[in-house]
Amino acid sequence: MNEKVKNRVANSFIFLALTAGAVVMIAPLIWMLSTSVKEKSDVFALPPVWIPTEFNWGKYLEIWTAGPLLTGIQNSLIISLTVCIVGTFTSSLAAFAFAKLRLAYKNYIFLLLLSAMMIPYPSIMIPQFAMFSSIGWVDTLLPLIVPPIFGNIVMVFFLRQYLINVPNSIIEAAQIDGTSFFGIFSKIIFPLIRPAIAAQLILWFMGVWNDYLAPIIYLSSPEKLTIQLVIANLNAAYAIQTDYPLIMAASVIALLPVLVVFLIFQRQIIESIAISGVKG
Repeated sequence: MNEKVKNRVANSFIFLALTAGAVVMIAPLIWMLSTSVKEKSDVFALPPVWIPTEFNWGKYLEIWTAGPLLTGIQNSLIISLTVCIVGTFTSSLAAFAFAKLRLAYKNYIFLLLLSAMMIPYPSIMIPQFAMFSSIGWVDTLLPLIVPPIFGNIVMVFFLRQYLINVPNSIIEAAQIDGTSFFGIFSKIIFPLIRPAIAAQLILWFMGVWNDYLAPIIYLSSPEKLTIQLVIANLNAAYAIQTDYPLIMAASVIALLPVLVVFLIFQRQIIESIAISGVKG
């Protein structure tokens, strides 16, 4: 068997493995979309019905009266957009400072921040809840907004590594021209790291939008619930009635903002991956 045939066989196996992985990942999504337009009697049909004979779109109208879905979407958008926009700004400023500014003990401070990532969240849940309870923030959106807006250490680390490759001569030339540090950041640094910010922004948005643990700790009033808590309550209320089409319809609605964000930033994400692979 010559080298060309070996490569073709190897590529065929790789293609089959990737195809199998893609099917495994996309099948639950297709099942969710399919179930949302089925009748309840078709959900547990054998063999499974992937494409219903008749599409029932009524559940997409019913979900708006089955629970506070619109309120949940509004609360999740408030939290996600505020955290991601403000937090991305502060994280990028911190990354710029750690990467390019001459600060005393900045490497030790950065290592201290990284070491905080090793502390599991369950170990600080009770002290954090007690602290926010003492200042009256429980059952408000503030515990979910205020801490993250001061920065995300994962984003800071990623952007810092990205900025290390930026030549210091660019910043020194801007300083000689009298540009302030904030001017250097806004006119030089931010345009350079914009693809990296976009890549991190969508990941952060997905994490905040899909967060379930923190909201269930601090939120209890129906008008304060996030979309994930609303769907969890719908699941508890309607799963007993085997009304899975309604639950899946709500899940599809919850998926749409994440899909929209990805479609908007996909070009920047691809650009970030391409730039990060360039050497020299």
